[in-house]
Amino acid sequence: MASDRPHRAPAVPDVAVLVGLQASGKSTFCERCLSGRYEPVGKDLMPRAARRKQDRQMRLVDEALNSGRSVAVDNTNPSPGEWRPLIAAGHAHGATVTAYWFPPDLPGSLARNALRQGRHRVPDIGIHATVKRLRRPSRADGFDAVREVRFDGRGGFRVRSLTRDG
Repeated sequence: MASDRPHRAPAVPDVAVLVGLQASGKSTFCERCLSGRYEPVGKDLMPRAARRKQDRQMRLVDEALNSGRSVAVDNTNPSPGEWRPLIAAGHAHGATVTAYWFPPDLPGSLARNALRQGRHRVPDIGIHATVKRLRRPSRADGFDAVREVRFDGRGGFRVRSLTRDG
């Protein structure tokens, strides 16, 4: 599916869990493809000095789902340790949980990151640390759907659904 608007508004709330390296296009995808239908939640959206960001993020997810709103969790979410609480919260509220997988392109992420300014620039060591922890999500992890997201070469995104085996 090639589209910057890959899906209609879900009939039941959905938790979109974005999974990928820093500077892989997750936030741009969230803004272009999910905005208006998903409430963005992420630790980078919180004040830099905020404490207990994970607890605060889960509270925001719960509040949105309690109100029947879908949420997009825009973090790196590199491994099951980050996914499990989001999957559990979504399912506890009767929501679906969809992983949006951004396959790693380490040179591309490093190059895009180098163009960032100020707070948005991540030290390269942080990207290297994330790539070591990054794991491709699957339905076996508890996701209701897994979608792969890649740049389409024209400034947008190409989204395709993945089966259990890819």
